[in-house]
Amino acid sequence: MTRRRRSLTALACGAAGAALTATCIAAVPADDPGDEGDLAHKSAQEISDDALHSLLGAKSLRMRTETSTDDTKLDLTLDQDGNCNGNINKGKLGRVDLIKRGKDVWLKPDAAYWKSQLPGDEGSTAARNYQDRFLHGTTDDAFLQSLATACDLNAFQKSVTPQPPAPDQPSPPAVTLSKGQPTTHEGTRVLPIVKKTEDATQTVYVAIKGTHYPLKITTQVDDESSTILLSNYDRPVPSNTPAPGQTVDITALENRTQAA
Repeated sequence: MTRRRRSLTALACGAAGAALTATCIAAVPADDPGDEGDLAHKSAQEISDDALHSLLGAKSLRMRTETSTDDTKLDLTLDQDGNCNGNINKGKLGRVDLIKRGKDVWLKPDAAYWKSQLPGDEGSTAARNYQDRFLHGTTDDAFLQSLATACDLNAFQKSVTPQPPAPDQPSPPAVTLSKGQPTTHEGTRVLPIVKKTEDATQTVYVAIKGTHYPLKITTQVDDESSTILLSNYDRPVPSNTPAPGQTVDITALENRTQAA
């Protein structure tokens, strides 16, 4: 495997992992008390169940994630058909724009990403050769298939669905659920639902008005924290794709690096 493909594969693994594990790992205190709306007479468990039901019923959404253990941040709009549009940002290590429609996948690393992943002049050369151009291929390519995992809303929804323990597994730790005070998240009134176990705290911020979607999920385990923001429920994934003149076939890139 070439250095270029190894560096892109590392990106794919990070993207998929962040997308599917962000809900599993910083709770912040609620403030600004106010009206709980029709959630006032529901228990924390009922509200938690409503929020999960709303999330699982979504056909598309925008997801933004970050964790304290990695600089990688995702900002993707994705749907149940596996389409997505957004970016993977690795901070000082660069950013990659990602588009997937059906089986087709486009990704565009920026100059900082190429230079952070490839040594010396090789990174600068790649940044110059592929400036403002997308690498294009399909999910028949194993690498692009692994990257496209981050675009799978069905997989994300499955990952947040509680699963009963296997018969040979120990019972899950005791859990307590409680309601926090109403607060505001990105202009929307939300009610925090706090879930605590012996060593973890997860807070789900549930929309008070309209459909009770979860809009923010923060989790803290020991000194590690993670945040996931959910919005734009059931809005279509942008369908624009790069023009052929803006793309480079990823197999041609691989052939070039093998010949170098």
